[in-house]
Amino acid sequence: MSAGTRIRLVELADAAELAAVVSASADHLRPWEPTRPESYFTEAGQRATIGSLLAAAQNGGSVPFVIVGDDDELLGRITLSGVTRGALQSCALGYWVRADRVRQGHATRAVGLAVRHAFRELGLHRVQAETLPENTASQRALARNGFERYGFAPRYIRIAGEWRDHVMFQVLAPDA
Repeated sequence: MSAGTRIRLVELADAAELAAVVSASADHLRPWEPTRPESYFTEAGQRATIGSLLAAAQNGGSVPFVIVGDDDELLGRITLSGVTRGALQSCALGYWVRADRVRQGHATRAVGLAVRHAFRELGLHRVQAETLPENTASQRALARNGFERYGFAPRYIRIAGEWRDHVMFQVLAPDA
């Protein structure tokens, strides 16, 4: 675990603090995320989001974390989603850090912790992540954790109301 950054499973009790963080960071997050309804930025909206994440986790389909600092300040979220077993043994990684804590290494450290969880605790073979081509900060966080670019997906995900191209990255388990 890295000093200054930890991850832990999200809890329903995080809803109020998450609502405050996503509201305060809305302008920062908007260019990188799907269009969100106004209800998303409320405690009830975050409670519903967390409930959906926890339901997917119960089915083994995801592992939703919050990123926290040493003082337990909520810094963002990071999720291992689309966990696929069988021959693939893979998942996707998505994350964000609150606007007033970017460029402090939290994303890089959280990515490392989540990838370690995927390999050690879940026994997965591969973790993938996608970024918008211009999201160089996120690409650096991935590269610092061993991710390699392996593809380009045109009009891959609807971000801020438009189908956007994405650069595709992956990291394989050390024993692969």
